Amino acid sequence: MGFYLTHFLTIRLMQNSQSEIITRVRSFVQENFLYMHSNFQLGDDDGLLEKGVIDSMSILEVISFIEREFGIIAAAGDISETNFGSLTGIARFVSGKQPVAAA
Repeated sequence: MGFYLTHFLTIRLMQNSQSEIITRVRSFVQENFLYMHSNFQLGDDDGLLEKGVIDSMSILEVISFIEREFGIIAAAGDISETNFGSLTGIARFVSGKQPVAAA
């Protein structure tokens, strides 16, 4: 019985809401790419490449961050504008990769 409870709690703790994911990714982006632009307002649906927030090289840093931070793996086929083009896209992608806890 203890194993199942521990396993359930571990999965529950691993899950993050999309708003929590957005908050954590936004903090990473601000600290690493927008630190010189304190007045820059990044919306959840703003295009990260379009707005010049990240470039093709810094997307690798973002991917590395989400893999470490949320314990997921982004395969080559996962790397797309849909999944990594905005904070909302990243949150949706991360949420979809996380284990689902039974209610």
